Amino acid sequence: MVSYLSGFRKILLTVVKNTVLFSLLLFTACGNSASVTKGKPVTIENPDNPYRKGINTGADRFWLYLPALRGKKVGVTTNQTGLVTTQDTVRELETNKIVLQPRQHHLVDFLLSKKINLQTIYAPEHGFRGTADAGELVKDGKDTQTGLPITSLYGNNKKPSAEQLAGIEVMVFDIQDVGARFYTYISTLHYVMEACAEQHIPLIVLDRPNPNGSIVDGPVLEKEFSSFVGMHPIPVLHGMTIGEYAQMINGEKWLKDGVQCELTVIPCSYYKREFYYSLPVKPSPNLPNDQAINLYASLCLFEGTNVSVGRGTDKQFQIYGSPDLPGDDYYFTPGPNEGAKNPPYNGVMCFGKDLSEVRRVHKLEIKWLIDAYQNTTDKSKFFTSFFTKLAGTKTLQEQIEAGMDESDIRRSWETGIEAFKEMRKQYLIYGK
Repeated sequence: MVSYLSGFRKILLTVVKNTVLFSLLLFTACGNSASVTKGKPVTIENPDNPYRKGINTGADRFWLYLPALRGKKVGVTTNQTGLVTTQDTVRELETNKIVLQPRQHHLVDFLLSKKINLQTIYAPEHGFRGTADAGELVKDGKDTQTGLPITSLYGNNKKPSAEQLAGIEVMVFDIQDVGARFYTYISTLHYVMEACAEQHIPLIVLDRPNPNGSIVDGPVLEKEFSSFVGMHPIPVLHGMTIGEYAQMINGEKWLKDGVQCELTVIPCSYYKREFYYSLPVKPSPNLPNDQAINLYASLCLFEGTNVSVGRGTDKQFQIYGSPDLPGDDYYFTPGPNEGAKNPPYNGVMCFGKDLSEVRRVHKLEIKWLIDAYQNTTDKSKFFTSFFTKLAGTKTLQEQIEAGMDESDIRRSWETGIEAFKEMRKQYLIYGK
């Protein structure tokens, strides 16, 4: 009996020793191999939890990033999309067996449960809980659930200042993107990377699938039209995850003065960009479902016109219309709701089209934009100055106004798209 216990103790000590050794090695990997150089994106890749089935987001693979956070003062840039899935053990009542059951936690709550020393939450457009209108001023504050201070990275304070980062020793970025150039979460990523580079703060990006990851399409942004709704020379649909995109920002030296961030990407596992991926939570108030997310890039161009995209209805980015379009097909009347306290054409009947049942699109669709322009009652009032910022070029508006055929417009994008695809190759994690 004594001999048996002695052998058991030896085995137990060996397991503990190896576990500690693995943790130390992982911590070293997370800390020392984080710098990214052009052409050599750095990611951390280790064996996955064998009990986790399906796609693992970067956040789900917590055993890869927790060692780099322990003992550090941590900042977190996130919102309502920052979810972590764990596999909890539960006992089935019927069989009395112990089984694994998936459970979702918000990243902030999860890190606190792991005794990580969180200092500040940094929130993008729409705020930490993701309920603010597009463009609405979100003030700094305090999270009522955790008591943590919240710094808003929208409005006049898009980039965290040195004072707002004081004491932070490592930053975590975890926000779900939808793959469109003018979706401002990637602009927030840019500014967080820039601030971290300037303050010598390592940044860990927890990667997430791009629900439009198989699409690369649209005009490439021209530098003179750079803004918060389009900062970099990329097509409207870039086909990259936010982790891949971070590597491109770093590698191409797009940050101010060419600085580079000490960047680590925790990649997804069991993911390929051609996979269909349904988001577990709305990425913003006016993208309520998969259909809206898929149509977003195509219909968002209408935000630079006098046409509504359904804000103030229950079919945001799945319908379009205005009082100046023919009333033969479909009509709706916007009204205040979550994410649109005062929507365009509030209380006014709009005529247009319902796209909520159209098949999934696999390109930037401009046929609806062209059709609306051709049928509006006053073409001189159709485009606004915001359209050029969204398109990233004056050319698209000029082409539509000149009556150019859709196929010819699309051909004019080809050279820019091919050059972009060639540039992005070195930053991809999940194949071509």
